[in-house]
Amino acid sequence: MGGESHLGRAPCPPAPEVGPAVGGPAEARVLPAPRQLEQAATKIQAWWRGVHVRQTLLHAALRAWAIQCWWRAVQARTLEHRRRLALRLYTCQEWAVVKVQARVRMWQARRRFLQARQAACVIQSHWRWHASQTRGLLQGCYEVKASQLELDIEILVA
Repeated sequence: MGGESHLGRAPCPPAPEVGPAVGGPAEARVLPAPRQLEQAATKIQAWWRGVHVRQTLLHAALRAWAIQCWWRAVQARTLEHRRRLALRLYTCQEWAVVKVQARVRMWQARRRFLQARQAACVIQSHWRWHASQTRGLLQGCYEVKASQLELDIEILVA
């Protein structure tokens, strides 16, 4: 009868040994010796304690497994939440960096444009002065006295 059954239960203890028959062949009933009865009872008690301990350990292991599964799920959710927050923070920082870079580039482009426009105005001014001086088409001077303007213009034809 040894070994575990297909239901996962602990094995039954072996059958106790029996003592000599009482009364002879006419009597079919056999009584075990008192020491054998005590040993059999001890074996049955040990078997029952073993079954009970294994069952308790199995339940404890299942409960521990359920708690571990729950804790791993909590940790996974926490990790995912932290990852999303870090991604959101990174995205905001990247967006801010892009905006700052765009503004700096705009400022640099505007500064270069204003410098080029100023240079063009200076060149145009000098060119106009030089053109009026070298062509000799129009030369003149003016003088302001009290409340009147004296204008002296000479027109040269080349």
